[in-house]
Amino acid sequence: MGGLCGSVQLSMNFLQSSVETDRQTSPVGGRRVPQITSQAPCLDLQQDAREKPMLRARRVHNSPASLAVDAGSAVPTISRHGLQAPATGNDIRVRGRHCPHGPGLVEWAVQPMAPWRRIDPYGFERPEDFDYAAYEEFFSTYLVILTRRAIKWSKLLKGGGGVQRSMTVKRYIRKGVPLEHRARVWMGVSGAQAQMDRNPGYYQRLLQGERSASLEEAIRTDMSRTFPDNVRFRKDAEPCLQGPLYNVLLAYGHHNHGVGYCQGMNFIAGYLILVTKSEEEAFWLLDALVGRILPADYYSPSMLGLKTDQEVLGELVRLKLPAVAALMDGHGVLWTLVASRWFICLFVDVLPVETVLRVWDCLFSEGSKILFRVALTLLKHHQASILEATSIPDLCEKFKEITRGHFVTECHSFMQRIFSEPGSLSRASIARLRERCRARLLAQG
Repeated sequence: MGGLCGSVQLSMNFLQSSVETDRQTSPVGGRRVPQITSQAPCLDLQQDAREKPMLRARRVHNSPASLAVDAGSAVPTISRHGLQAPATGNDIRVRGRHCPHGPGLVEWAVQPMAPWRRIDPYGFERPEDFDYAAYEEFFSTYLVILTRRAIKWSKLLKGGGGVQRSMTVKRYIRKGVPLEHRARVWMGVSGAQAQMDRNPGYYQRLLQGERSASLEEAIRTDMSRTFPDNVRFRKDAEPCLQGPLYNVLLAYGHHNHGVGYCQGMNFIAGYLILVTKSEEEAFWLLDALVGRILPADYYSPSMLGLKTDQEVLGELVRLKLPAVAALMDGHGVLWTLVASRWFICLFVDVLPVETVLRVWDCLFSEGSKILFRVALTLLKHHQASILEATSIPDLCEKFKEITRGHFVTECHSFMQRIFSEPGSLSRASIARLRERCRARLLAQG
C-alpha cells in the first residue's frame, strides 16, 4: 500500500448476496476514480486502496444500523447502538460516521498504513521477513468470512446476558469468534463468568491479602521475558501491561497454592489480558484453564499432567502417523524435546496470534483435546517434510518449520483442518490414554 491517503468505496447489502454499484466517480488525490463493484459483502483489500474512494454500507430495512470494525481483525459488524470507536487493525485504518445521504447508511474510509508499519493489532512486532503480500492476499479473503461471522454473532448475542453452551454456540465458535465478542464468549462457555459472579470481590481480596516473597520474586523475574516483541508489555508503554500481568499471576498464585507460579503461565495470562482488557476476567479465565479445562497438575512442580499429555501425543502419533513415530523412535527423540512448548504455552509464541486465538476459542468451549487436534494436524500435514529428517538437529528444525508459513497463518482453513485431518478423537479415548500414560510415568518414578 502506498503513502497516499486513499479510501475505499463499496456498497454492501447485508440482505442480498450481491452488491450493485454504478460507475459514478469521486475525486481522490486530485483525480477522478471510478467506484468499485464487488460480488461479496466485504471490504475488498486486494486492489490498491489508492484507487478506491469512500466505502458506503447500506442496510435495507427501516431500522437504522451501523457498521463497526473490530480492532483486532477489522471485522465489520452490525450494531443498533451507533458506531463503535474508530479502530486500527491489519495494516488498515478505518474511520466511520453516519452518512448524511439517507437513513441506515454509514460511510467508512479505509486508509492504507505506512509501508514500514510493523506492529500487528495486538501489539506484536512483525518479523523482518514477514510476508506482507501473502498476508494481504489471505486477509482479503478472510475478511469476507469475518464479516459474515460477525453479523451472525451479533444476532446471536443481541439482548445481552451470558453465553450458554449449545450446539449452535459450538458450531459458531468453531467458525470463529469476533474479537469484540471473544471475552464474553470465553467467559460464558468456560464457566469463568459464573465463578466470578459467585465470588464478587475475591480477586481484589487476593491482591490485598497474604504476601509471599518467593512467589513475587518468581513472577517479577519473568516480567521482562514476557513478550519482549510486544510494545504493550514494555516498561515505556502507556499503559504498560506488565502491571496487570503481574497482578493476575500474583492473585492466581495465592488462589492456587498447589500451582503457585510456573513459567508458561505468564504467556497465557498475557494473551488473556490482551483479549479481555480486564485483570479480573483474565484471572478467572486462567482459573478455568488451569483448574478445570487442562488436566490436573499441568503446572504443578512435578508437571505430571504436562508430561502425561506429551506421552499421549506420542501414542496418538503411533496410532495415526506410524511412520513419524518410527522416525522419532529411531533417533531416540522424546516428544518432550520437540513439543513441550506447544502444550505448556498452549501454542502461544508457537503459532501466529490470530491462529492461537482461534484455537483457544475451541479450547474454552470443547476442552483440552483440541490441543491434540492441533498437534496432529501440524504433524500430518507436514509428514512428508518431517520424514526427510536424517538427524536429531534436523528433526528439531523440522518441528520449528511446521509452525510457520501459510498453512498456520491462514487460520480459518487451518481450523477447518483440525476437525478433519486427525480423524476421530473422542474425549473417552483421550481419557483412557491419559490414564495409561500417567500410570506408566508414575511407575517409572
